[in-house]
Amino acid sequence: MTVREVEHEITVHAPAADVYRLIADVTNWPRIFPPSVYVDQVEQGGHEERIRIWATANGTAKNWVSRRTLDPDDLRITFRQEISAPPVAAMGGTWVIEPLAGDRSRVRLLHDYRAVDDNPDDLKWIDEAVDRNSGSELAALKENVERATHQAELSFSFEDTVRIDGDAKDVYDFLNEAGRWTDRLPHVTRVELTEDTPGLQTLEMDTLAKDGSAHTTKSIRVCFPDESIAYKQITLPALLQLHTGRWTLAAEGDATLATSQHTVTLNTANITAILGADAGVAEAREFVRTALSTNSRATLGHAKDFAEGRRG
Repeated sequence: MTVREVEHEITVHAPAADVYRLIADVTNWPRIFPPSVYVDQVEQGGHEERIRIWATANGTAKNWVSRRTLDPDDLRITFRQEISAPPVAAMGGTWVIEPLAGDRSRVRLLHDYRAVDDNPDDLKWIDEAVDRNSGSELAALKENVERATHQAELSFSFEDTVRIDGDAKDVYDFLNEAGRWTDRLPHVTRVELTEDTPGLQTLEMDTLAKDGSAHTTKSIRVCFPDESIAYKQITLPALLQLHTGRWTLAAEGDATLATSQHTVTLNTANITAILGADAGVAEAREFVRTALSTNSRATLGHAKDFAEGRRG
């Protein structure tokens, strides 16, 4: 049996403790690693946890479960897939974060794996995939951790909540049935929704902003019936480098509290082209928040009418 062991590394201009914290908290992954759409902590006890990861592969969302052991003292995180997909027979590894001088860190990503039936061609395929994915993953980690550390003002989160005198199931149905939004939402002018795997959606749509400008976006959505829909945009408007969000439904007596949450990172290269020569980060933050909140509150308003109408 051939077990391959490989290592990749990169130097990050951020303190080791900060790098470890961002990797250890899986809720950060969608904004650190481009393929990650949503990560859910399935089980947690002490420094052991099981996580379910939804990530894109060639534009399609896949999911799997891994076990992780966190070691905050030595800044190490070990992981192993519970069930690997052929041609991979087994896959695991370790994140190792080492402090360097000048608030820098060396991040080492170790993998060990083997191929189904020890097939040499399959092992070569895995070698190439791990090498390619590790390189892009570490590069994205460096870029996003350094931005989070040194340009924190470019990333921010916010939410809007609407109280609905209706059932959570009806609100969820409205949000889940995005393929019907051109008939239900005035700010949506075109929509394409595909759902090859139940609960995993690809949503592409054209929307109108408050100023009348049109934007095309494409998102991967992870749906949890009657509770929430998490999403990540993979085609973004020009002012954004990152946009993740989540629709969340919570009961309040006989009513439902519907919340739209957004996390965004600004694309500073396009600020002046879109907002004018005198615009800066502050103006871009305000513009983005207003645009996203306006559309979210409009969607929640129509969901409110829909759900309250069903209750009668």
